Amino acid sequence: MEILEFVLQVVLGITSLLLTLLILLHKGRGGGLSDMFGGGMSSAVGSSGLAERNLNRFTVVLALVWFIAIVALGLLTKLQGI
Repeated sequence: MEILEFVLQVVLGITSLLLTLLILLHKGRGGGLSDMFGGGMSSAVGSSGLAERNLNRFTVVLALVWFIAIVALGLLTKLQGI
């Protein structure tokens, strides 16, 4: 159980950092970090549709993994208390 808890904590930490990065890369209303990396130029051209869709998909999948890790850690904690 301790190994599983450690693995879930590592997964939670990595997914938290990646989720923060991916959310900051999304195109916002007023720009953001995506403009720093050329997002502003590609949106002006109009060719960023596929890249934005893939970024959305990857963010949603990563958010699901993050949520599952939190629920699993909560269940492990609850089972260890019994």
